[in-house]
Amino acid sequence: MTYSKELLRLLPKVLLHDHLDGGVRPQTVIELAKDCGYKKLPTTDPGELAEWFHRGATRGSLPLFLEGFEHTCAVMQTEEGLERVAYEMMEDMKKDGVVYVETRFAPSFHSDKGLHHETVVRSVLRGLERGKNDFGVQYGVIVCAMRSMRPYISEEIAELAVDFRDHGVVGFDLAGEEGGYPPKKHVEAFHYIQRENFNITIHAGEAFGVESIWQAIQWCGAHRIGHATRLVEDMKVKDGEVLNMGTLAQYVLDKRLPLEICLTSNVHTGAVKSMKDHPFGIYYRYRFRVTLNTDDRLMSNITLTDEYQTAAEAFNLDIDDLEKLSINAMKSAFMPYKKRIPFIYNVIKPGFAVAREKLKQGG
Repeated sequence: MTYSKELLRLLPKVLLHDHLDGGVRPQTVIELAKDCGYKKLPTTDPGELAEWFHRGATRGSLPLFLEGFEHTCAVMQTEEGLERVAYEMMEDMKKDGVVYVETRFAPSFHSDKGLHHETVVRSVLRGLERGKNDFGVQYGVIVCAMRSMRPYISEEIAELAVDFRDHGVVGFDLAGEEGGYPPKKHVEAFHYIQRENFNITIHAGEAFGVESIWQAIQWCGAHRIGHATRLVEDMKVKDGEVLNMGTLAQYVLDKRLPLEICLTSNVHTGAVKSMKDHPFGIYYRYRFRVTLNTDDRLMSNITLTDEYQTAAEAFNLDIDDLEKLSINAMKSAFMPYKKRIPFIYNVIKPGFAVAREKLKQGG
């Protein structure tokens, strides 16, 4: 289906997989670089810089995609810089019709100039809280450990996440390049999170296969899976129809484990060859709990509105389908149950009702 950007932007959307350091405004990158004396930017023209990030991220490789983060992380090394990026992200969410966002970042990437991890988290939370007050967008923070870390460091990051659970942090994630860095290497960190009754999401099945997803769930206790693009490899598919599901795919389906799908990013990183090859359509038709997400807005040059438009056109989704995706995301959010349900009935459903009226009127 084809819908106007204006209509899609009005839809009340929920974003669960978005990296704070992957969504910085180009102008902000330039200004923060000047403030902190960082001189390695390829250009100081905002338009050219945006194009540079996007061009670098679309080379069909996750390691190449991640190269741009060297620059964004380099300029996010002060309390003021972190707070600013977080605040501007909330303003960008408001403009994009996002009503709830879970932003994620790795505190270790922002301590090069001596900031303690606790200071990094507090600075981001200050910006997010100001943004919530000014723009009315609700938020949660997911703290990331990296696959390449030594296990004792990921355990420290897990403890950090739990320490801030009453101040806006809602979960713990494992991110970074998958190949050669299995999730089970960090199992002690995840066991700690489980013992603390906290929330787990793990990047898995993006650049590595079903084994990565299996470890994330069965070794590490993931409550959601970031990407899960290659879960389809545990299915026998012919002409777009699933003839048989393996035990892992069936488990994910039956347990309603949410999948944080990032369509555009998956094409850019080479997780899929093209949009028509993306398994999202299969997942959605067979009733997996799928959600739509941006991943890295700067690198992929997208908004969540863009992702909704891409999904609608590539997989022939109508307004009811888009509402279901938004509700899926709210059901899957690391927000207390008593807050999720009112969000669905008081924000999402009324917002989509307004959109349907606009469609009837030719809007």
